[in-house]
Amino acid sequence: MASQRGISVVVPVKGRVPLMRAQLASLRTAMEHSPEPAEVVVVDDSEPDDAEAHRVSCRELGARYVPGPRHVGAKRNLGVDQARYDLILFTDSDCRVSPDVLKRHVTTLRDADSTVGGVSGPTFVDHGRTRGGRIMRWSRLINDDLERPGRAAKVTWATTTNLVVRREVFEEVGGFPSESLDIVGGEDCDLGIKITDAGYTIVCDPDAVVLHDHAITESLATAARRLHGYGRSEQWVCSVHPHHRRPVLNAFTVASTAALAGIALAPRSRGAGLLAGPAVLALVVAARARGLRDEERAVGGGGTAERLACAAVDLLFDLGGFQAALQMGRPSGLVTGLRPADDVRPEGGGGRPPGRSWLPVEGTGWSPAGG
Repeated sequence: MASQRGISVVVPVKGRVPLMRAQLASLRTAMEHSPEPAEVVVVDDSEPDDAEAHRVSCRELGARYVPGPRHVGAKRNLGVDQARYDLILFTDSDCRVSPDVLKRHVTTLRDADSTVGGVSGPTFVDHGRTRGGRIMRWSRLINDDLERPGRAAKVTWATTTNLVVRREVFEEVGGFPSESLDIVGGEDCDLGIKITDAGYTIVCDPDAVVLHDHAITESLATAARRLHGYGRSEQWVCSVHPHHRRPVLNAFTVASTAALAGIALAPRSRGAGLLAGPAVLALVVAARARGLRDEERAVGGGGTAERLACAAVDLLFDLGGFQAALQMGRPSGLVTGLRPADDVRPEGGGGRPPGRSWLPVEGTGWSPAGG
C-alpha cells in the first residue's frame, strides 16, 4: 500500500501478556511525543487465551492487533505490510521505550539525507536483582550488541529492539527472512547487512533509549537458552552472508580437537588425556572471565566468582554455533563467526557517552536522568 508520512511501530509477540501490555503503555506515551502521526502494529501468534488478552490490551492502549505466523521475521514483514507510514520502528514485546524515542528517531531520519537507511538507539537490559541477573550483567554477548548504538557512530546491523528504517529501503532489500535455521534469531543481522550492502548507512543515536525487561537474564537457564540461540543464529547469518565472516576461536571446536588428541594419547598418558577436552573448556572460561571487565557493571559488588559463572554460561553461545555448523554441514563455521557490527568512535573523538538521558523508574515508568 502507498505509505503516508509518519512512523509505524511493529512489535511481534507470542505470549508475554504482561510484558506486551507494559510495552504498549510505554509506546502510547512515546506516540504522544511524536512530531508526526504514529501507530503501533502488534503481530501475534499466541495461544487463544493470550491472543484474546493481547486484543484487549491493543484496544485499550491504542494499538492495532494482527494475527500472524510463527516465524518472527515473517511477523515483522506482515507488520510492515499492514503499516500506514513511511518510517518503521522495530521493537520487541519484552522491552519498554523511552518517552522521546519516536521523536528522536523521526527527527534524525527526516534531517538525514537519503543515504541513511535507518537509525538505531541503545537498548539497556534491566538485569534485576536475581542471581542470574547479577551474573549476566557481565556478559558481553548479552549486552554489547544491544548497547552498541550508545557508543558507535554507525553500525552494520542493529538489534530489532530499537531500530527504525525507511520503508522504501526495507522493501528495496527484501525485508526480513521468513525462513531461517530457527523460528527466531539472526533476522536483525540479516536485515542490517542487506541495508548496509545496498549502500545505505545505519546511524546511531545514543539518546534514543529502550529498556529490555529483566526476563532475558532472570535465571541462568534462561540466559543459557538465549545465548545458545544466538550462537545458532550467528552461524545461519554467516551462511547467508559469508563475506561478513571472520576467524573465531570457538571453545567447543578447540575442546573437541583436544579431546580427540587426548583419546588418542590416553594409553600413553594412563588416561590423563581424557581430561584434555574439559581442561580446555576450563581454561577458556578462566581466560574469558578475566576479559569481563566493566567498571559500570562492577558497581554493587560481585567480582571473580560472578565473572567465572558468566563466562561459563557464555559458553552456550559457542555450543550453539558449533552445533549449527555441524547441522548445516558447514565445517568452516567451526572456526568462523560474524564480523563485529560497530564503527566505534575513537576515544576522545568527540562522541557522546552511552545514552542515559532517560532512566527507568520502578520498572515501568521513565524519568529524566538526574531528575
